Amino acid sequence: MSQTPPIEPPFFARTRLPTEHGDFDVRVLVDAEGREHVALSVGELAGAEDVLVRMHSECLTSEVLGSLKCDCKAQLDAALERIQAAGRGLVIYLRQEGRGIGLGNKIRAYALQEAGADTVDANRLLGFEDDLRSYDVAVQVIAALGIRSVRLLTNNPLKIEALAEAGVKVSGREAVFTGLNPVNQNYLETKRVRMGHLYGRVKLSA
Repeated sequence: MSQTPPIEPPFFARTRLPTEHGDFDVRVLVDAEGREHVALSVGELAGAEDVLVRMHSECLTSEVLGSLKCDCKAQLDAALERIQAAGRGLVIYLRQEGRGIGLGNKIRAYALQEAGADTVDANRLLGFEDDLRSYDVAVQVIAALGIRSVRLLTNNPLKIEALAEAGVKVSGREAVFTGLNPVNQNYLETKRVRMGHLYGRVKLSA
């Protein structure tokens, strides 16, 4: 029987996780509110530079139910595949559904979108800011694993700013543009135009 890997603070649990994307070292961190966040890694990270890192927020509707309204599951799958291909990297799965408003309010926002609002205006009509997510846990994970600098897998400039403001060295960015379909095209275009996401101009494939 192989030896169980050690559990380092601030992590609560750790083991090996075989998946359809390959084998990962999986750790769980419990935050002050009792939410369990997940760090999936490949390779030796302590002291490493230019590590591929994806900070990914939970999306039950896409990742579990197969919703076509966003590209979240496709982005998560792509990130896991890319860190496996690189032989080193980290995906931090953050439990903050619906850009931080929670699952129930996300469904309420979807209903407003069905009535004609875009994703930004739907949040505002419900009394929320455009994006309530925090990346403090991700910063904690990166520091705990001893990563010296990251290449961030993201289309969202706010994630780059959040890490830089927290003192994490971001040495580069790699786009994660996938999962486009006729249902989510307007959603992705809204993120590009109104939220500054770095997609380039969104177009459906021929």
